[in-house]
Amino acid sequence: MRVRLTPPAEADLEEALTWYGGIREGLAAHFLDEFERLLERLRDNPHQFPPVRRDIRRAGFRRFPYGLVFRVLAGEVEIVACFHDRRDPRHWSRRM
Repeated sequence: MRVRLTPPAEADLEEALTWYGGIREGLAAHFLDEFERLLERLRDNPHQFPPVRRDIRRAGFRRFPYGLVFRVLAGEVEIVACFHDRRDPRHWSRRM
């Protein structure tokens, strides 16, 4: 299945990579590796992740306190946010 990031989700990802890159050398690369592994899981079976609201689902990172908020459309997984778990969910829900 095709996976597509919305522009706000791309901005979220860049923000997280910048943050982790400033903490320790190589940490942003580990974050990106985990992000890519999660994308692969979404491509294989997006329905393995439970809905959090109607047609909206969340896939959590294993090592980092982040999640991908997405919905499954016709033949496509649309990622609408890449957010820190402690962030107010209203931040990404306004994107819907």
